[in-house]
Amino acid sequence: MIVGIPREVFPGERRVALVPAQVGSLVKAGFRIRVESGAGVPAGFSDREYADKGAEIVSRSDALAADVVLGVRWDLPEDAASEAMAAGRAGQILIGMWDPWNHRDLVQRWADKGAVLFALELLPRITRAQSMDVLSSMATLAGYRAVILAAAALPRIFPMLMTAAGTLTPAKVFVIGAGVAGLQAIASSRRLGATVSAYDVRPAVKEQVQSLGAKFVELELETAAAEDKGGYAKELGEEFYRKQREMMARVLTQSDVVISTASIPGKKAPLLVTAEMVRGMQAGSVIVDLAAERGGNCELTKAGETVVENGVTIMGPVNLPAEVPYHGSQMYSRNITTFLLHLVKNGAAQLDADDQIIRETMLCRDGRIVIGGPGGT
Repeated sequence: MIVGIPREVFPGERRVALVPAQVGSLVKAGFRIRVESGAGVPAGFSDREYADKGAEIVSRSDALAADVVLGVRWDLPEDAASEAMAAGRAGQILIGMWDPWNHRDLVQRWADKGAVLFALELLPRITRAQSMDVLSSMATLAGYRAVILAAAALPRIFPMLMTAAGTLTPAKVFVIGAGVAGLQAIASSRRLGATVSAYDVRPAVKEQVQSLGAKFVELELETAAAEDKGGYAKELGEEFYRKQREMMARVLTQSDVVISTASIPGKKAPLLVTAEMVRGMQAGSVIVDLAAERGGNCELTKAGETVVENGVTIMGPVNLPAEVPYHGSQMYSRNITTFLLHLVKNGAAQLDADDQIIRETMLCRDGRIVIGGPGGT
């Protein structure tokens, strides 16, 4: 079975779906690996490194025409999507991140072509799938990167320093959302010497927050229904979010940095920080909104932009893992390789509907959208 690795063409994407270190294990498992020339260069991997591990360096059309094509982002602009479809065929398998909630039309077009799509962001949160969990891997990098951006934008340093010129007090960082990205933001902020507090609607994460040396902010709200069976935060009613904003406002006035990570898969991000709350913050404060691509947790966030309101800097970064492409590719490659080896055995794809991992990540097959995809039956 031939596996193709095309160069990523999504705007700003610098990761690659497979790194040279993973090529050897796939070749040993019986796969032929075809890598588009230059595919790994933006992430720091040369064609020579791939060739040395047993991969073939080919043209883009050859990589896209493989039996299985591995990608990072498949929610491509129209011209790039059409190019990929022109090289594709019925029965071809494409694996990666599709953002299926917002790209049903794209999924339908691939279904009409007869392709089989797998969306790794739909992986169930079960023990067997942990080593394939791209969302957790990429969220780890996003949380780290958010802290670096905040530290660079903040007009003060993070750690406390006692010097001959006086004592510099540590920055106060408030993290909203203690999922994977939030926990990494807490850990990274602590490493830089900041005083950190955090809040999450799921009370079960309190111990995780405290184990990293941060203070867990407790708001007097009913949160029993805040978590779904997969461990993700659930969408709650607007009345809940209104009360939450009121109680959170006083914490924001005391914070130098706010890193917001609250998002719900497939949904618009909840509004947690209003324009009025921003106006109550100290001049020079920084907000890094990791939910920018989903509409943002802050009312003033603009995806992909940095805005300043009343002296407060609001950053809306998108696709942060692509800003650390070497390790982003390394982690993603391990995830997708594990998934591929789970899917393909003895040279054939095992499209077993009884397998939860396969069932819940499959978007389409046999010309139709199936369970796991948007609008599936």
